[in-house]
Amino acid sequence: MAQAKVTSAQVAKLAGVSQSAVSRVFTPGASASPKTIAKVRKAATELGYRPNALARAVVSGKSRIIGVVMAYLENQFYPDVLEKLSNALQERGYHVLVFMASQSAGNIDDVVEEILDYQIDGIIAASVAMSSDLAARCRAAGVPMVLFNRSQDDPRMSVVTSDNIAGGRRVAEFLVAGGHRKIGYIAGWEGASTQRDREAGFRQGLADAGLSLHAREVGDFRMDQAREAALRMFEKDPPDAVFVANDHMALAVADCLRFELGLKLPEDVSLVGYDDVPAAAWPAYNLTSLRQPANRMVAETVEILLHKIDDAKAAPRRVEIEGPLILRGSARIPEGWKT
Repeated sequence: MAQAKVTSAQVAKLAGVSQSAVSRVFTPGASASPKTIAKVRKAATELGYRPNALARAVVSGKSRIIGVVMAYLENQFYPDVLEKLSNALQERGYHVLVFMASQSAGNIDDVVEEILDYQIDGIIAASVAMSSDLAARCRAAGVPMVLFNRSQDDPRMSVVTSDNIAGGRRVAEFLVAGGHRKIGYIAGWEGASTQRDREAGFRQGLADAGLSLHAREVGDFRMDQAREAALRMFEKDPPDAVFVANDHMALAVADCLRFELGLKLPEDVSLVGYDDVPAAAWPAYNLTSLRQPANRMVAETVEILLHKIDDAKAAPRRVEIEGPLILRGSARIPEGWKT
């Protein structure tokens, strides 16, 4: 037979305080004297009492839970971001509830429908898209949202990304300065704003030097498809340098170039990625990469979201943070190049 749950009334009786005092002790931000807090927590420990956070959320209208939506975790960038988001939100008294969206479409309409049932206080959508109808529903429900590492044209939406256009341009300048003229590009999922902006910046940087793309393939932000894209790109008239739209794909491209095609980096071909995930620094890859400043991106995202939770009339913000090009051994380093 299951043991009956301990109630706040039992804790109040043992502690010799009112039931409302017990509620205040276990409600973030509520006031209670140190003496009351000590008595209530001592009684709760003795009885094995734990407050019902979901029930408290129904009463107060605040769950202090943030829904984080991601499409996939295979890319090392996102587990790192999830850890940083969780830590930053916990420091502010919030907890994270993670939801996974469809990786193929990257659209979170169905997931957000479910999230709204959990009485969450806000949503962070990382590299996923949502329809304008669903965005309007979130606003109507009073649930603010911030898009992380993905942009949309809706001016009412808050967005935090790296400066993808500037990053793409920087990679182009680096490769041109290294003497490369036959430069290829392996794109990510073409529906993603990050892919679009990185390629736009890269093409602009090449155009400024009087060049155009020598070759282009699509890897769809997937390792298997990036490998196939590399094989197609190097089948005829191969490039002497390749920019890959993120490190997740670039790692697969590096393996393909070295172990399947027998090429040396950077002697035969220079390779540059985007994100600067932990594996990029491993000696096995030693990958030159445009770093996404995850710490600053997370800090901005949390600040924007919590400000909107506190002030529903706060204006949306769109933040682009420029990151550095991290030089390693996979690409030829131009003489005198400064990061």
